Amino acid sequence: MEMVNITIDGKKIQVPKDYTVLQAAREAGVEIPTLCYLKGINEIGACRMCVVEVKGARSLQAACVYPVSEGMEVITNSERVRRARKVNLELILSNHDRSCLTCVRSGNCELQKLAEDLNVKQIRYEGENIRRPLDDFSPSVVRDPNKCILCKRCINVCRNVQEVGVINANYRGFKTVVSTAFDRSLNDVACTMCGQCIQACPVGALREKDSTDIVWKALADKNKYVVVQTAPAVRVALGEEFGLPIGTRVTGKMVTALKMLGFDKVFDTDTAADLTIMEEGTELINRIKNGGKLPLITSCSPGWIKFCEHYFPEFLDNLSTCKSPHEMFGAILKTYFAQKMGIDPANMFVVSVMPCTAKKFEAQREELAASGYPDVDAVLTTRELARMIKEAGIDFVNLPDSHFDDPMGDATGAGVIFGTTGGVMEAALRTVYEVLTGKTLENVEITQVRGFEGIREAEIDVGSMKIKAAVAHGLSNAKKLLEMVKNGEKEYHFIEIMACPGGCIMGGGQPIVHAKVKEKVDVAKLRASAIYDEDRSLVIRKSHENPTVKRLYEEFLGHPNSEKAHHILHTHYKKRPLY
Repeated sequence: MEMVNITIDGKKIQVPKDYTVLQAAREAGVEIPTLCYLKGINEIGACRMCVVEVKGARSLQAACVYPVSEGMEVITNSERVRRARKVNLELILSNHDRSCLTCVRSGNCELQKLAEDLNVKQIRYEGENIRRPLDDFSPSVVRDPNKCILCKRCINVCRNVQEVGVINANYRGFKTVVSTAFDRSLNDVACTMCGQCIQACPVGALREKDSTDIVWKALADKNKYVVVQTAPAVRVALGEEFGLPIGTRVTGKMVTALKMLGFDKVFDTDTAADLTIMEEGTELINRIKNGGKLPLITSCSPGWIKFCEHYFPEFLDNLSTCKSPHEMFGAILKTYFAQKMGIDPANMFVVSVMPCTAKKFEAQREELAASGYPDVDAVLTTRELARMIKEAGIDFVNLPDSHFDDPMGDATGAGVIFGTTGGVMEAALRTVYEVLTGKTLENVEITQVRGFEGIREAEIDVGSMKIKAAVAHGLSNAKKLLEMVKNGEKEYHFIEIMACPGGCIMGGGQPIVHAKVKEKVDVAKLRASAIYDEDRSLVIRKSHENPTVKRLYEEFLGHPNSEKAHHILHTHYKKRPLY
């Protein structure tokens, strides 16, 4: 690699020739403030917070886009630089809705942190503010243009990472706004509700649709039997909201907190993940044996399902008809569990705690109502659950551990790994192998489908058959994979797709990590490691060995893919317009 010699604040260093000044400074241990910068995604120099002096240049330069060159001399902390950064920040703040005390991002806002770091005590440029309407029509994502700082991070995540591209910069100059085509609501365009724009936003301009008031109201209703279930990815991220290190497993504390909040039963969505494997695995076997539509594509990720309905309707018949795990669980709770407990499903209120914003949209699908009532009544993100725990005054970090409730609390390691990319595939293969071969799978860790490459392929020996599988995470990778299948370049039996890069552990509803922290810490790897640790800690690691699931089939469903199972646990999809 060709290197160049540069000087930063009097310190001589060598860096690769293709570095920017920002990269070089960080390698030298010099901190330059940024706001619009998102490594590898948004490197456009829009906010001008990273300006520096470069010897020989007539004006200050944006370090995030300015390339290094041999002999370059850079000053990052002169009076001129500090003054320019402060002026730029004051100008951004002058047209920003500064209702920080009531903002969902207060205390975790990059703009707020920058104002503190740069010692901004007053704003000298109070002028005309354009007040724009709030877009809160989507069941998943709320857009507040009055808090937008035009950094364009959300635009580039939506366009380049997810390749959905439903938001862009409209109009020009002072009237510029980040919006959809013709300023329509996110609810009226082909948004997948994945929430990756929320994760990218440095301020409170994008947030999830809050459901905490609905849940508090249900908990206070003496006539409601309120049940909560938690997704596998929540337990490895919730602790971050209370200052615990990234990737800390807090399963037991989470259960204790939920019981303290007043839920009548606290269940694990992993139980339904095991149920999903029984249904989806059987569906895969039947399609392979009976010449059904292949490849079979997973249906656990509602952001991916909505993407398919909008952009790849020709693959709708390839989708597994299985409901996602939390919807399956909701259906079972309002049928089997309600009957067993003598509860009228009309009085049962099911809450799902999910790492996902698209689950909020999914829960409103009319077809997901096996009991005649919605399978799931409310979806909380990981962040919303944290807010409820804080509102209740619960000292989360010092809570003792509790166990999920019986009789629906059993889960296996296969259910846990649903939380990371490749997990659904691995869980399914653990079961499919033993069902097809009649043999015990000694090494249950199928590492061929693990990892964070955008698209991963595996060929798994299952007796006399080789199952060709592929895993994609992030919608741009899903698009590439489907195009290859459509063009006949690739053939598979089974495909797993997750809408969010990294899978559910990096979902739109997970704790938001500061952009600078994400540069230094592999958040996905830490959370995934915690998921796999929990899998290894469990005695039962195969879905078909789950005693609760076995009992469910014996007492209620009959067998996987039975007529009753199809009525309660399966669904259908529909083509949706692009515009």
